Amino acid sequence: MFTGIIEEIGRINRIGSVTEGRCFQIKAQKVLEDLLPDHSLAVNGVCLTATKVEKSFFEATAVEETLSRSTLANIKVGQPVNLERALKVGDRLGGHFVQGHVDGVGSILAITTKGKSKIIEIEIPQTLINHVIEKGSVAVDGVSLTIAAIKRNRIQIALIPYTLNHTISQFYRVENPINIEVDFLGKYIERLIKNQSDESKIDETWLHSLGY
Repeated sequence: MFTGIIEEIGRINRIGSVTEGRCFQIKAQKVLEDLLPDHSLAVNGVCLTATKVEKSFFEATAVEETLSRSTLANIKVGQPVNLERALKVGDRLGGHFVQGHVDGVGSILAITTKGKSKIIEIEIPQTLINHVIEKGSVAVDGVSLTIAAIKRNRIQIALIPYTLNHTISQFYRVENPINIEVDFLGKYIERLIKNQSDESKIDETWLHSLGY
């Protein structure tokens, strides 16, 4: 589990092919402080397990299923990546609960500058549109962000200067592919509503009474 608060920007040192998929060697500093093999990290929002940890880099493998659902399939040597270590018991939750299970790949349609901030318009897979709401949370390349607006299968997010300076969003360009993970609570709620029986007390009124 992660929070969507990026700790540092790493960089892809090397990419190798393995039986399971692809092995990434990633240059880092801060996340290496207490990192051990078998620890989890989010790399551009994708939960990976460290297989090797050295003084200036770590290695992690992404299996074919992960590659097929994320931008890691097409990432190149030298590219910057968002890095976050897994949440520990007692840590503050600064963003929202992010699982590191990317739901799909979106595409940047437009970037508008507003003062020192930027408004990003993103096209997301149609299958995810029922899981996003205005003022709700979404993880974009692992960054916890608030949805400012929704139109059809497009969402708008605002990037403040701090986010731009501390994440790979500073490098975004139109048509860039980005990893999208919707709030998992929305998935559970939709499943409950779809699967309720005639006798079930679970309905929209009941969910509203609980604050959803």
